[in-house]
Amino acid sequence: MGYTTLWKRLTPRQLSVAIHTFSLISIFFEGYDQGVMGGVNSSPTYVTLVGIGTADGKVTDTTHQGGVYYLGAIFGCFAGGWLADRVGRINGLLAGSLFALVGGALQAAITNSNFMICARVVTGIGTGALTGITPVLVSETSTANNRGGFLGYVFIANYLGISVAYWISFGLSFINHGYSDVRWRFLLAFQCFPALLLALFIKMLPDSPRYLASVGRTDEAHELLTLLRKDKATPAEIDREYLEIITTAKYSKPSSPLQFAKILCGKGGEKGTNLGRRAWLCIWLQIMASWTGITAVTAYAPVLLEQAEYTKIQIAGLSGGVNTVGILGTIISAQIIDRLGRRACLMGGSAVLFAVNLIAGAVYEASYHHPEDVKAYAPAAVTMLFLFNLGYAATWGTVAFLIPTEIFPSDLRAQGNGFGITGWAIGVGMTTLVNPIMFGHLFSRSYFLLAGLNLIWIPIVFLFYPETRNRSLESIEALFSTSSPFHWRMEQAYKLHGDVLVSHGVTKNETYDLPKSASTTSQDEPECSAVLTA
Repeated sequence: MGYTTLWKRLTPRQLSVAIHTFSLISIFFEGYDQGVMGGVNSSPTYVTLVGIGTADGKVTDTTHQGGVYYLGAIFGCFAGGWLADRVGRINGLLAGSLFALVGGALQAAITNSNFMICARVVTGIGTGALTGITPVLVSETSTANNRGGFLGYVFIANYLGISVAYWISFGLSFINHGYSDVRWRFLLAFQCFPALLLALFIKMLPDSPRYLASVGRTDEAHELLTLLRKDKATPAEIDREYLEIITTAKYSKPSSPLQFAKILCGKGGEKGTNLGRRAWLCIWLQIMASWTGITAVTAYAPVLLEQAEYTKIQIAGLSGGVNTVGILGTIISAQIIDRLGRRACLMGGSAVLFAVNLIAGAVYEASYHHPEDVKAYAPAAVTMLFLFNLGYAATWGTVAFLIPTEIFPSDLRAQGNGFGITGWAIGVGMTTLVNPIMFGHLFSRSYFLLAGLNLIWIPIVFLFYPETRNRSLESIEALFSTSSPFHWRMEQAYKLHGDVLVSHGVTKNETYDLPKSASTTSQDEPECSAVLTA
């Protein structure tokens, strides 16, 4: 048995743990790489080396390198997604980890600004590929009723990565009073560690059953699906899921890079698939997530803490706690996302964030007009900061990355997830540029604006975003078989076409040649085999 088939020796539980462990490592890298530049940019020796600030470490050019990183992430997600749909999720992750490894090493060795820009582009490509493909692998190997929860647990690693980056930076800041190359070079080099683990061991994992079926490897798809499900599903249930997978895979077609542009213009895919609507739903979902106020609340809070005369160590500790509380929020998300549903989490999350923004705005406004009482207002401001990050992580923080992995067909799922990452890059990049201007003109009233935006997101989600909870990835296709963009029309379409086998002319109680080496139906189980009819 070779290196790439070691997974066949594992039990269902061990295989599931292995998939989720490497998914955690992948998303940990994304979180760490997202958070690492905060510590790097606060290092005076780095700031002077790349020429983005003054000798005391004050950054004056915050957008000098951020933009190219996000552009690299967008390209990496689409390119990695195209590769993953062509040669497999695992091969796509391997390519992403190699880019991440090389990019991390280059960053740690930079000698000037242009060197850093190139290194950040390389790392961004790797990060985009890992972020785009990992959720797809988790979705395609999870059961319908646990898909959201499993992805929620995986995204704990995102906040863990951000927190680790922050706390390492905090510890290194004490070396030579912060004026040390080790402070930022070690931070950048450390990201090579998770990337190296992925590069060395990711090929030990199998591809997803849905990818295998989409490229005609149906026997392998059935063998893998049986191993993943046999401890939690009956043989008949496994056979039915397998039949749904190969039935839809029959219509799979390799996509081309040009298809992205066609999809955005509403011209990609077969008639009646409405891929363009799906793409725009993913893009706008991530843009809305960015404009819930997550970047603004996090960025402006240290200003008030400094005004309240907290010490630098106190501010650092509170800021680190804010990052860490996201882990708790993601655990909550994993518990509720499959119980309440995606729509309820998004709308409920917006309602919570509306209230927190409203209170935060009132607190900041009061402290602005009564600076002599700023110390009294500071505890309430800190509380709102923690509550906001907790509420965001428990709702939007996971759901915004989950829905794009669910609503595209298998042969386009990894690429389709790129539209979500594009929305994320646009949203984060936009808020990063706009926040300083917004707060410079509106001051604390900016929170009232963000509260109003959260109210707007509630009807938008209610009207246009379908529910995917407890539905197989194949049956979700039925939601988009209608040309209407409204969720109640999509629900009606699901009632008509949600049974994948019936919709594709697969009749029950007839013979179907399941793989002889892995047939699961026994005499003690209800008959679930079928035949594809013309």
